[in-house]
Amino acid sequence: MLDEQYKQHPDNTFTSTADITKQEEIEQAIHTLCAKLKHIDLAIVCSGTGDLNPSLDYALECPAIDTNVKGWTFVIDTLYHIFEQQGFGHLVAITSIGGLRGEPMAPAYSATKAYQINYMEALRKKAFKSGGHITVTDIRPGLVDTAMAKGDGLFWVMPVNKVANQIISAIRKKKTKHTSPNDGIFSPSSIRIYHSTCIDYCSIIRVR
Repeated sequence: MLDEQYKQHPDNTFTSTADITKQEEIEQAIHTLCAKLKHIDLAIVCSGTGDLNPSLDYALECPAIDTNVKGWTFVIDTLYHIFEQQGFGHLVAITSIGGLRGEPMAPAYSATKAYQINYMEALRKKAFKSGGHITVTDIRPGLVDTAMAKGDGLFWVMPVNKVANQIISAIRKKKTKHTSPNDGIFSPSSIRIYHSTCIDYCSIIRVR
């Protein structure tokens, strides 16, 4: 996808690839982009993984921890420091509505996404106390109609284009947090229904 974007817009597209679980690769990739771009107005961190793991196989939990916590935190912190040095910036993370409640079929995924949600809240408070020059946005998608949402009879699966447009709108409005479907749909009771349905269809997710 990045290569295709570069082919279509070679004069204003820069690409760099790295494994988020490898700190040196990530650090080099970010600094390479910074050198090319001179400054960063907006950074969107969209990285995560997780497996269904009802048997609590620790080997299945490790990739989620390494990606969603260790690697993710390094990227988020690095970008936040860059924005501090610039004196401005908009930091966006794609977390998940799956982080709002514990999911017994995918414990590490829901737990690590809860970590991300709370981390973004902490950074939002930090940015506010520092003068509000950095905007922090937490995007929490529900189930999206991609290859990562699996199973029959899935509940509230959203079309990709609709979710993407909602996310773009939330970022442009510099919202502090946004759920997709839209925020108003998810009351505490509807979240309980949503998650109980996910449990019933336990083959749902090899998650984003």
